[in-house]
Parts: sequence; C-alpha cells; structure tokens
Amino acid sequence: MTITAAVAIAGIIMLSLNAYVLLAGADFGGGVWDFLAAGPRRQAQRDLISHALAPIWEANHVWLILVIVLLFTCFPIAFSTFAIALHIPLTLMLFGIVLRGSAFVFRSYGGDDNATQQRWGRVFAIASIVTPVLLGMCVGAIATERIEPAMFSATASGSFVDRFVSPWLTTFGVGVGLLALALFSFLAAVYLTVEAEQNTELQNDFRARALWAAGAVFVIAFGVLGLSMREAPMVRKALMAGPWAMPLHIVTGIAAVTAIVALVTRRFRLARVAAAAQVTFILWGWAVAQYPYVLPPSLTIEASAAPARTLTLTLWGLAVGACVLFPSLYYLFRVFKMESGRE
Repeated sequence: MTITAAVAIAGIIMLSLNAYVLLAGADFGGGVWDFLAAGPRRQAQRDLISHALAPIWEANHVWLILVIVLLFTCFPIAFSTFAIALHIPLTLMLFGIVLRGSAFVFRSYGGDDNATQQRWGRVFAIASIVTPVLLGMCVGAIATERIEPAMFSATASGSFVDRFVSPWLTTFGVGVGLLALALFSFLAAVYLTVEAEQNTELQNDFRARALWAAGAVFVIAFGVLGLSMREAPMVRKALMAGPWAMPLHIVTGIAAVTAIVALVTRRFRLARVAAAAQVTFILWGWAVAQYPYVLPPSLTIEASAAPARTLTLTLWGLAVGACVLFPSLYYLFRVFKMESGRE
C-alpha cells in the first residue's frame, strides 16, 4: 500500500473517528446506564455518571468536528454524497447530540425539584440511546454499497424513498446501529468501574453491567456478520478472507477475552485498556475491509480526493494544530481526571 497524501489524511480521519468512539462513545454509553439505573443505588449510579461526564464531555466532540472538516476539505465528492444520501439520519444525529448536551446541562443546573430532574434526565437518556444507533446506521449504509454519487446527479431517477431512505434503513444498518450502542454501553460500564474505585458497591453495579454488555456485543456482532452476507458482501468477504482477516480476529478476540477476564478478576484498569482495544480493532476492521474505497464499490480514496495542494496544506495545518490540540487535551484530562482520581 502506497501512503499518499490522500491515504494519510484518510488515516487521520479514521484515527479521529477512533478517538470519538472511545471518548464520546463512552459518554453516550453513560446516558444508556443513566436510563437503566436501578436498585437501591440508582441515584448514586446517576451521580457517578454525571461526575464522570461533567468536566470533559463537550471537549470529546472535537474529534467529530475534525472528521467533518477533513471530509469536507479533502474528500469533497465523498462528503457531498454522504451529506445528501444520509441527510435524514445525520440531521437526527445532530438533534440528538444537541438535545443530549442541553438536557445534561439543564438537569445539572436548571433546578433541584424532582420533576425537572426527571424530565431532563429522560431527554438526556433517550438522546444518548438514539444517537449511537443513527451513527451505526450511517456506517452500515456506507458498507452496503447502496450509495453512489450518480444517485444524486441531475439525471438520476428513483423515488425519494429509494434515494434517501432505503440506503440506510436496512436490517444490516439497524444491526450495525445496535452494535454501536452495545459497544458504547460496554465502554461506558468498563470506564465507570474505574471511576467508582472509592465505592465497591457502585463498582460491582457497573462491573455486572459491563459483563452483560460484553455478552450483548458478542451476540449482536455475530448477527451483523450474518446479515452482511446478503447486504454487505464486499465488506464481509474482506473480513472473512482478506490476508489480514485472521490476525484481526485473533487480536480482537484476545482483547475481548482479556477485558472479560479482567472484569471477573476485578482488574478494572486492565479491563479499560482491553475494552478500548477491542472496540478499536472492530472499528479498524471495517475501515480496512473497505480500503481503498470511501464509498464501495466505485468511489476510491484517490478518486474522491481534493487537489494535491489542498491535501498538502491540510497536512501542514494538522501538524500545527496538533501542537495546540494535544497539549490542551492533556492538560484538560490531567486537571479533571488524573487529579480527581487521586482524591
């Protein structure tokens, strides 16, 4: 594989998406557990989730913003096709992100009465559940080979449903959406076991939830793999028979087993690393299965790329921006996570 400027930027987009999944994805998963909080420690569970999210949850969206800006700037054909074909789920995702963030703030600072807390808590939880499903459905739509630039030309035919609903509203797309929700919930539960180090009972609550979520990921992942036989044959073929397929499955399996064993043996920090690795390998498995296509089966990374000068300037801009972004994020996490973990 030749590493051109276009391939390098595509890789940076995937790294940014990976960061978004591991950080903001866990935030969405926290909303799921907020919705499912139960038992005598229900309020304590919600308080822990709020404490874990409050300092940094908004900063995690920087990675999604970076993905969108890089797609728009460096792969304009792909961006315009995504934005048109998937405008319904993308718009609903935007509503979900905004409603979730607003509800979190209003619940935290909008009043102490129980009715207000419950109302905004429901909005926060429902938006946290729906948004990951929509994100997964968009990924599933890309993998199914149903979206092509020609669908949106001036001479294209087909009904509104054929062009703007059918590509993403599929059983495979729903399956990928549910898989995203399960993965985010798994990450959140594992992360929260570390956040609850000072409270063994809460730690046990989220340990149990993490194990249940791990089981859900296993079941849904195999269901999605079965659906891909009919609805995403190119990606399935690469995942099952590609030269890198067996090593990928092995390392993903090792990460998954390590996370579960670490949870059972109460080695929660190891579980956190293993869970993040498992989700990362799953995400990159999809990306590598599609390579060299942005939109299979016709639109490649190179064919959809902007002019070389734009790509070069973007890479320089990313290098300069990284010198500001990474120290800032490190300082943010150090202040609100590392320091609080020592208290």
